[in-house]
Amino acid sequence: MRGQQVNHFKGKQFQKDVIIISVGYYLRYNLSYRDVQEMLYDRGINVSHTTIYR
Repeated sequence: MRGQQVNHFKGKQFQKDVIIISVGYYLRYNLSYRDVQEMLYDRGINVSHTTIYR
């Protein structure tokens, strides 16, 4: 697989930026999935905590 890039975000429901921000919040600040859900909701992104878990 040398020279090929894998797109881990292909076919996902949310944009790559939203996924990266969610994971960053979760890992950096040791938040629960519901905490991340609330932070994203405050920024206008409506997502379920179970979606973040997946």
